[in-house]
Amino acid sequence: MGVGLDPGDKAPAFKLPVAGGGHVSLGGLKGKIVVLFFYPKDDTSACTQEALSFTEKADEFEALGAVVIGVSRDPVRSHDRFMAKHGLRLTLGSDEDGAVTERYGVWVEKTLYGRKYMGIERATFLIDRSGKVVKTWRKVKVKGHVEEVLAATRQI
Repeated sequence: MGVGLDPGDKAPAFKLPVAGGGHVSLGGLKGKIVVLFFYPKDDTSACTQEALSFTEKADEFEALGAVVIGVSRDPVRSHDRFMAKHGLRLTLGSDEDGAVTERYGVWVEKTLYGRKYMGIERATFLIDRSGKVVKTWRKVKVKGHVEEVLAATRQI
């Protein structure tokens, strides 16, 4: 199953290619609050709703000094299409080799219609300015989630 990250743990380092070109890294965001959310697939129903919800609250996260980063195993070109189609205002990182999803313990065995397969567990990690995990959400239900993350971000 992967590692369990708990509040107080140092967030695993990452560097990912992002939609629109370039890279994002945890080290490069020192001094900022990081909202790192993992989602299974670009342009699917729940994933789109989650990304749109984070986009709706983008200004509020920004005002708190927080950077919102979504991560899936989709390639950058898929992220580019996803962002353009839905007008998303967040950073989308591509973890094609799965190293970051493994490090964060969100690459898990799932079951659909009785068939077992490996996939990304919808999860969010709130990371403080010093790179420590403040709060984790596992097996996220999209409805109301972004509001919960925003409320927790306000507490930092």
